Amino acid sequence: MRLFNVTKSAVLVAAMLTPLYGSQAFAEDGINIGGAVRVNYGLKFYDEASKDKGGDLTFDMLALTFDGKHGDWGLASEYRFTSYGDFIQKGYLYYSLAPEWELQFGINKVPFGNREFISNSFWEGIPYYLGLEDDYDVGVKATFDNGQWHSDFAFYKNPEYGPSEVNRYAADLYSGSINGTQYANEETNQLNYRQTYTLSQGDLTMTMGGSVEVGQIYNSMTHDTGDRYAVALHLDSSYQGWNLQLQAMEYEYDAKNQADVDSNKIGISVVGWQYEIAAKAQVYNANLAKTFATSWGSVKVYNDFGYMTPDTNDESFDNSLQNVTGMAIAAGPTYTMVDLVMGQNMTFSTEMDDHIGLPEAGDGWDKRININFGYYF
Repeated sequence: MRLFNVTKSAVLVAAMLTPLYGSQAFAEDGINIGGAVRVNYGLKFYDEASKDKGGDLTFDMLALTFDGKHGDWGLASEYRFTSYGDFIQKGYLYYSLAPEWELQFGINKVPFGNREFISNSFWEGIPYYLGLEDDYDVGVKATFDNGQWHSDFAFYKNPEYGPSEVNRYAADLYSGSINGTQYANEETNQLNYRQTYTLSQGDLTMTMGGSVEVGQIYNSMTHDTGDRYAVALHLDSSYQGWNLQLQAMEYEYDAKNQADVDSNKIGISVVGWQYEIAAKAQVYNANLAKTFATSWGSVKVYNDFGYMTPDTNDESFDNSLQNVTGMAIAAGPTYTMVDLVMGQNMTFSTEMDDHIGLPEAGDGWDKRININFGYYF
């Protein structure tokens, strides 16, 4: 879940850059244009049609990236065309205030949780489906990094798309109908702070830290404003090719809903779909990986485990679990991820439970295989 009509997007980005950089910028420093093409194979063991056909091989996405720097100013952008729609993943300008400080303006990555991902797989972790991993919003972010201490301060006015949009890269609150419930919530006015410290001793590197996110929830039907928060502690450690990631977090969406909407749940949309999650929960992640260098590239084998326990007034809500065992193969310009995905009461990976943390309709673990092949240029 982890690069656009291509000609139209390229012209648009170039038009935006020209007033800022001028014609000399392209000649002096240049704009790097890259991207990727990916295809995906999936086999659902809980779906008879999928098993009868031996799975499905489908187009995943075409991505185009524009990146460049001129003096202290830079650009980072990526737009994706997928089988279910096209959307921007990121698009921001950045300015180097000093060797240790950088400002980012635009659609940039929200600093919450582990510095990169709290997952190794294509499938990402449970926090991604809650809007708390690999999230991108519209705002300004300041970063400080001196090699050991890393600080992120950010303000986001709103998500990259409106609340009724489902074709988006990052998960955000959804405004629309889900299973007969009409939600009218949208994210606004969000503050983030993340602090990490990296300790290195020989082959051992450990990055530990904490994250805080607070924001508002505007309801377009009641015209009232609720609030939300998330906090996390995280660790990312590496030793001789081994990598261990640990994270514990809590979140709550306290929306001012209409009278007929259950406050124990809330709507989310991402990657062309919408679903419900528990409005408050604790989430735990433990991931272990080992990378092997080869003469032609590298192979990383991993196991990503996520556990979410709802913390609501409705005792019928159940825990959600996701485990992904897989490998990532890097060879030249190609990158392939082979995953065995196991889900319990988890959206996208179970037959009957298209939600996270709500009452479980299925029974036990459901399984699927996912293979994603990408060519990067």
